[in-house]
Amino acid sequence: MLRNIINRDPAILGGTPVFAGTRVPIRTLMEHLEAGYDLDYFLENFSSVKHEQVVQLIELATEKLIEDAEHEIVA
Repeated sequence: MLRNIINRDPAILGGTPVFAGTRVPIRTLMEHLEAGYDLDYFLENFSSVKHEQVVQLIELATEKLIEDAEHEIVA
């Protein structure tokens, strides 16, 4: 599943994680969301990224964050 979402290739932007099949860094999505732009705005400006890729990435990130929080030792 991750292969359909993220690509990391030294020949593409020096190995920066990008959306698979594009040259759009994953970080770009996060920066847009942090700046207050919505998903539609991002997809309009980076048309090579598929809506499904973004949804899958967000779902994957959510699962990872929840998993990490469940395993974190609270002091």
